[in-house]
Amino acid sequence: MTETQLVTETGEIETAESVARSRTYEWSDPMPTARGLGAMSGMEMFAAMGRGDLPIPPIMVTLGVDRVVPTAEGQVSVFMEPQEYHYNPLGSVHGGVISMLLDTAAACAVHTTLPVGVAYTSLDLNVRFLKPVTAASGMLRCEGAVLSRGRTTALGEARLYDGAGRLVAHATSTCMIFPAR
Repeated sequence: MTETQLVTETGEIETAESVARSRTYEWSDPMPTARGLGAMSGMEMFAAMGRGDLPIPPIMVTLGVDRVVPTAEGQVSVFMEPQEYHYNPLGSVHGGVISMLLDTAAACAVHTTLPVGVAYTSLDLNVRFLKPVTAASGMLRCEGAVLSRGRTTALGEARLYDGAGRLVAHATSTCMIFPAR
């Protein structure tokens, strides 16, 4: 245990005990999946990850994403249980973690539409945070969908729901589409 000094709203100094927490995890080499980008269609790539033939991206393990499920071409669902290690200093899930979920859902929805030999990358992400998210929010479900797909760009949308089904964040993302190397 360590002692931490906190300054209250009135300027008084309080001493608080904090219990250190730790988290250990492992991930697989991401390069087989990266090399597979463009070597198979988007839907084939998600199927290969689902079967364990390709490792999932390390960011998913790092942040504790439970699963990414393509529900149809142009649509995915991403699930994550919010944890303390996602918190910002305000005691809620950091906006960057929420943005990662929204970006993943929107971009993966675009990825499911790509044929063999085609890759993508996110160009932008516009996020709206609607409600705070905490560990008490329950399993988060992020629904991603393609709104429009052209030859060189695609527009994706993502909606993040808490365990009670309330919309807590929304995003749109433009993805650039290009020939895979």
